[in-house]
Amino acid sequence: MATQGVYIGTDSGATTSKTGGVWEDGSIISHQLMQSSTNSQAGTTAVIEGWVKGVVGFLAANQLTWSQVRGVGLALPGPYKAFGVLDRSANLPAAFDGWDFYNDYRRALALAAGRDIPLAWGNDGNLGGVGEAQRVRGEKRASVLMLAPGSGLGAAYIDPNGLPLDGDTFAGMEGGHMPAPLHLLDNVRPYRCGCGRDWGCVEAYTTISGLPQLLEDFLKKFPDHELAQPSALTPKEKVLSLRGRAQKGDPLANAIFDFQARALGLHVGNLVTALDTEFVVIGGGLMDPESTTPEFRARYLGIVRDTALRYMWPAQRALVKIVPATLGELSQAIGAALVALYTARAKAA
Repeated sequence: MATQGVYIGTDSGATTSKTGGVWEDGSIISHQLMQSSTNSQAGTTAVIEGWVKGVVGFLAANQLTWSQVRGVGLALPGPYKAFGVLDRSANLPAAFDGWDFYNDYRRALALAAGRDIPLAWGNDGNLGGVGEAQRVRGEKRASVLMLAPGSGLGAAYIDPNGLPLDGDTFAGMEGGHMPAPLHLLDNVRPYRCGCGRDWGCVEAYTTISGLPQLLEDFLKKFPDHELAQPSALTPKEKVLSLRGRAQKGDPLANAIFDFQARALGLHVGNLVTALDTEFVVIGGGLMDPESTTPEFRARYLGIVRDTALRYMWPAQRALVKIVPATLGELSQAIGAALVALYTARAKAA
């Protein structure tokens, strides 16, 4: 293995960056998560230095050398102004607006390696889907849809070649900001969404971002619940307690997550109707084995699956597999490495 070529993935979040890698056959080099501070408050130069240090540390930890590196992939949240150029991000300092991260990282990699290193990049959610798609599909040529409810709703469509739908403005598969079918969700009111749309974005009904509004509405149905009583807990603390309460069978918490599962299931049915994928991967914190019980995950996935299947075409009902994500926090770094690998293969073909 030591003589194989390798592809490295950098996953840069607003606060934490992670590094992973794959061998040239696509297998994962290490499941050990390597992470460090993104250090964005110190500016773009500091971020680039951190990314390179992450690669250097990964190579050292796995007894690899720069001579084996065939390419690097970068997973970075958008939005983007142009190819490799960041737009204004709510989670980064204003000075990052217009940052040409692609060319800055390329130059830094070339300096560290002593030669040019091919660089691929993409939206972090899309590249997370690439990593999960490889796991569920194996060697089979099939397309994959991934939905990952967390603070927001990550969404990705991965084609049979293993590459994500980026879109013409690099905003492809922003599936969280499509309208939810509110008439099928008990005619719930259109919730506010951070994107500014007023049509009831799916994200607001399926993720942490919408939990304050969901809790407000559901407490009307559970007026005697502990969370409806005067308490020292802040609204944020009440919301963040819901996942833990659901693991213990709390009726209010279960009702809220059942609702979220239904909303996500409707969205799965909608997207599969349009994209016709064989696999649907559900990720995010609710599928995390370290923070949710097997019973909770089975209940949540079961509702998603039962709801989605009702709205698929008959052939899709027989084919589609809805499964939990398995890579966890590694998914985006591994997906970035895989995109670098797939891009190299395509150029060599």
